[in-house]
Amino acid sequence: MSSIKEPPPPMVLVPPLFDFPPLAARTRMLEPSYNLLFGKLALRSLFEDYFDAANHFSTIFMLKPIEDRHVDLIATVSGPLDNKPEETIVGKAVFRLQSDADDPHTFTDLYVSSSDPILLMRACAYYPKYGFGAFGNFPVLKKHRICSDDYGTLGLRYGSSNLSFGAMLFPYSCMDMKLGDDFLKSSWLVTKVGRLTAGVQYDPQFEKKDGAKYKNLKNWNCAIGYGVGSGSPLSPSFNFGLEFAQNSQFIASFYQHVVVQRKVKNPLEESEVIGITNYIDFGFELLTRMNEEKGSNNIQDSTFNIAASWQANKNILFKGKVGPLSSSVSFSFKSWWKPSFSFSVSAIRDRAIGKTSLGFGLRVDNVREASYQRADPNFVMLTPNKEHLAEGIQWKSGKRPMLQSDVNSGNFDGVPRELRPLSRIL
Repeated sequence: MSSIKEPPPPMVLVPPLFDFPPLAARTRMLEPSYNLLFGKLALRSLFEDYFDAANHFSTIFMLKPIEDRHVDLIATVSGPLDNKPEETIVGKAVFRLQSDADDPHTFTDLYVSSSDPILLMRACAYYPKYGFGAFGNFPVLKKHRICSDDYGTLGLRYGSSNLSFGAMLFPYSCMDMKLGDDFLKSSWLVTKVGRLTAGVQYDPQFEKKDGAKYKNLKNWNCAIGYGVGSGSPLSPSFNFGLEFAQNSQFIASFYQHVVVQRKVKNPLEESEVIGITNYIDFGFELLTRMNEEKGSNNIQDSTFNIAASWQANKNILFKGKVGPLSSSVSFSFKSWWKPSFSFSVSAIRDRAIGKTSLGFGLRVDNVREASYQRADPNFVMLTPNKEHLAEGIQWKSGKRPMLQSDVNSGNFDGVPRELRPLSRIL
């Protein structure tokens, strides 16, 4: 009796995100944790990435030699599309040396630019076993040195899964400045209990009150956030935050990353491929100025931004954002060659002058690797056995897509590095 060959199990393609982890995550240890938590890092990427400025172009080259995974170079060139005498083309480059290719938290880089600072050295060291780290920014070549910030900053931090605190200091002061309150640039304390995150930041940029800057409430910021999700793009996430800044600004923000699944209608795919994962992101930010002299209905005192993105497959990304003064839409196409190429075009509508302008962007990247193999059984949305057939389960109304059990449980050991959560530290 001849054996009957069983049909292959149904597969769902799980494409990589356009850019994960985001470039801002590479230098997150150079910033206070307060500036990155409460959904701020995700919102920054949603509101800024692939939105090119009106009548401007930008190019980014992210290159890493095959022979050495510990070094890479990111160069950017941007400027106006028309010949405006007040605007010039700006070039920047960052050469990075990372002692551990899989650990982005300890590195040294050199930043060069055609504008100030001309040469900047940045360094960061973090020891996860103890939770302590140090970091610094040191302008080596700068046209003008007026204040302490122009001579560099030094920071110390502690980070664990539930606690982060630290401070940024000015190791050098201007000749005519005295130490004291001016020696401290900022400090922060952030803690997490369950899904709640709360933090406070001391940022002494305003004048003294009663002889001390810490008595001026404008120098204090506080925030609280509620978050759900692992931080990996394979899992949905939800973040909601409230912030009271500078004793005059109230900021409410919301960010959600959704993992959805749709049917594949591509006739070039194999018959067992029955679906593809899509990523939808939505963000909202409302800023209200608590100013007694002006009404809160003034557009300068109260403003908002709404943005959304949809990644249809590994090659196409749509984004849009709306604000009180302008609206923008962006279309991006990416090819996953080695290195990968992506091209973006943005349309910006300025409602103040009633004009629509275009912006263009080009990116070349081999720093971030492709995050999956097509139809890899490690990353399919359906369990590949005969008990889970696409008909009746996968497309039933109201059913969530079934992620692999170990991903849901937070075990990312078998997941590519680019798709794991950014870190286990707060």
